[in-house]
Amino acid sequence: MSVAPSTAPSFGELGLSAPLLRAIAESDYREPTPVQVAAIPAVLRGEDVLAAAQTGSGKTAAFGLPLLQALSVQPCDAAARDSVRALVLAPTRELAMQVGESLRAYSRYLPERLKILSVYGGVSINPQMMALRGGADLVVATPGRLLDLLDHNALHLAGVRTLVLDEADRLFDLGFADELRRIVALLSAPQTLLFSATFPAEVQGLAEQLLRNPTRIAVAATPDTTPDIAQRAIRVDAPRRTQLLRQLIQTEGWTRVLVFVATQYATEHVADKLRRAGVQAQALHGELSQGTRTQALKDFKASNVQVLVATDVAARGIDIELLPAVVNYDLPRSAVDYTHRIGRTGRAGQAGVAVSFVPAQAEAHFRLIEKRHQLRLPREVITGFEPTEAEVVEGNDAPPAAPSTGGIKGKRKSKKDKLRAAAAGNQVADTTQPKTSAADIWQRRRPTSS
Repeated sequence: MSVAPSTAPSFGELGLSAPLLRAIAESDYREPTPVQVAAIPAVLRGEDVLAAAQTGSGKTAAFGLPLLQALSVQPCDAAARDSVRALVLAPTRELAMQVGESLRAYSRYLPERLKILSVYGGVSINPQMMALRGGADLVVATPGRLLDLLDHNALHLAGVRTLVLDEADRLFDLGFADELRRIVALLSAPQTLLFSATFPAEVQGLAEQLLRNPTRIAVAATPDTTPDIAQRAIRVDAPRRTQLLRQLIQTEGWTRVLVFVATQYATEHVADKLRRAGVQAQALHGELSQGTRTQALKDFKASNVQVLVATDVAARGIDIELLPAVVNYDLPRSAVDYTHRIGRTGRAGQAGVAVSFVPAQAEAHFRLIEKRHQLRLPREVITGFEPTEAEVVEGNDAPPAAPSTGGIKGKRKSKKDKLRAAAAGNQVADTTQPKTSAADIWQRRRPTSS
C-alpha cells in the first residue's frame, strides 16, 4: 500500500517534463495533492495502479499527467498507427467530456501535438467516426459508445498500452459489467490504472484479479485532505420538501445549489415548481438530449442557472467550481453514492454544505447511510416545517418505505438494466459455452509470472 509522504514534493520533483509543468502552472496548481504524489511516479514507471482518494483530490491529473508524458516520449508503433494508444473509460458522458477537456489542457505545450478525443453517446456517431480516422493517441470514452464505434470498425484497440478506469467502482457495477467484459477481451495486457473515490469490498476483490502487482494507493482522510463539507440532516414531511428548499435557498444565500432527486420525472417536476416560484432552475437527467445536458451543465457552471435538479448522472466526477451547496432532496439508493453526491461541493480547498432531507419514511435508510460512513448527524427541524408524519423504523438496515426517497441499491433495476434484461431475454442462450466474467477474460489474457 502506497501512502503519500507528509511533506509533498513539487510537481517538478515527480519527474514531469517542462511542457507539462508549464501547463500545470497556468492551471493554478500550486503543489501536488497526496494522490498525485503517490500515483504520478508509479504511472511513469509503467506500474499498474489502484488508487482510492476522496472526491476533489485531483485524480484526473494523477493519471492524466504521467499518461500524457508517456505518450509524448513513446514512439508510435507503425503496426498500430490506426489504433488507439491509450484508453480512458468513464461511466458518464459528462465525465468523459470533462476528462477530455482536462487532458487537452494539460497537453497544450507538448512539442508533438497529441490527438485526444472524447467519444460518448447521445450525439451522432458519424463525426466521431470521422475524427477517429487514422487512430488517436488517447481516447476518453463511455463504454457503450466505444462498443458502438468498434462495431462500426471505426477504431482498433490492438495498440492500447494503457487502460484507465475512472470512477472504477461504477464501471464494475452490474450496469457496465458486460460492456467492460467485451472491451477487456480486445486488449492485450496494457498497463492498467483504476481510480475512484470509493472501492467497495466486492470491487477490490475483482481488482485483485485485473491488476498485475499494482501499486495500491489509499489516501486517508486527514484534516488537511478532508473536504470542508458541513453535513446537515433536516427532518421534513416529503410533500413539503420543495417549499423548504426554496426557503433554504433564500435564507442561506446560496448562489447556486445542486439538488439530487431519485427519478427523471422528479428532476422536471421539482425544477418546474422552482421556476414557477421565480427561481432559475434546470433539470438534468439521462433521457435529455446530449445537447440539452451539456447546455444545462454549462449554464449552471456559468451561474446562469441557480438550481440544477439532477439524477445521479451528475454525482460522478463532475467538477463545478465554487459550488456552495448540495441538497439530497431524495436520498441516494446506494450508501456509496452519498459520498459522490456530497463531493460535488467543498472542492479545491473551498468550503461547502451538504443538506439531506429526511422524511419519516426515509429515516431507516439514512441511518444505514450514517452507519456505512460512520456518521451520526443531528436531525434539524426548521421552524414552519415541523414534520407531522410518523417515523417508520424497521431496524437500522431497513430500506425506506416510500419510493420517492430512493431505496437500497440493487432492490430496483434501473431503466438501463431493465433494457439489458429484456434484450437478454430475447436472445437464445448458448448452452455450449460456460459463462465468463470480466475477471475471467482479463485473467486469461494476462501473462503468467515466471
